[in-house]
Amino acid sequence: MTAAAHSDVIIYVVSDSAGDTGELVVRAAVAQFHPIHADIRRAPFIQDEPALERVVEQAKEQGAIILYTLVLPQLRSGLARLAAEKGVVTIDLLGSLVSSLEEKTGRKSRQEPGLNHALDEDYFRKVEAVEFAVKYDDMRDTTGILKADIVLVGVSRTSKTPLSMYLAHKKFKVANVPLMPELKPPAELFQLRKDKIIGLTIGVHYLNVIRKERLKALGLPDSASYATTSRIEQELTYAGEIMDKLGCVVIDVSHKAVEETASLIMEYVTRRS
Repeated sequence: MTAAAHSDVIIYVVSDSAGDTGELVVRAAVAQFHPIHADIRRAPFIQDEPALERVVEQAKEQGAIILYTLVLPQLRSGLARLAAEKGVVTIDLLGSLVSSLEEKTGRKSRQEPGLNHALDEDYFRKVEAVEFAVKYDDMRDTTGILKADIVLVGVSRTSKTPLSMYLAHKKFKVANVPLMPELKPPAELFQLRKDKIIGLTIGVHYLNVIRKERLKALGLPDSASYATTSRIEQELTYAGEIMDKLGCVVIDVSHKAVEETASLIMEYVTRRS
């Protein structure tokens, strides 16, 4: 596989609603290409063609893909036309299914964006969980540790952030904490019940490959200390010592897709409650 094949991909999720459905589908698909990283950019609540033109132009400039969940047929056709004119790759997630259902049932769709998540308590819980995951990502604010349903700990590139977002869409409030020898773990970690903490570990060789590819994607030499075997071994040993002190469950994420690891975490959380 060429280096270009490992580069990050930009995907615009265009919707005339919030765009939750499109983002979930993108994350599920991209997980099959780990360690490739997807930069997912939502363009929600699109209502007119000028807004579509702006997104298509941005996608063309950045070599991005557009996935769209547009319910209104005029917006779907408008985006398809604009993208074809600019040579932008698009994926229509709803259009063909809606058309097939209309043909099968003999009825026209209601053409009302957002019906799949009426503004009920369940939807607001998910939004709150997503906002929580963003706010307390990568130890930006350690106060979130004591408020979280789940706290993920591990070295860099063990999928802490993708897992936090995936679990947030399942309505879990997740904080994540990076472990590295130069950074003292926050005191809040040791005040938390151990069954709320999930340790993430990974094989040395596997992490070495992931970090080298990440450096390449950033245009940096893969010989940097961050990706050396000795540095990785040092970090993993340190992280293992902290996890032992915490007494938390530890999951090896080597060769696991985000969904698979998330499933193990949710199974564990369900058992503990």
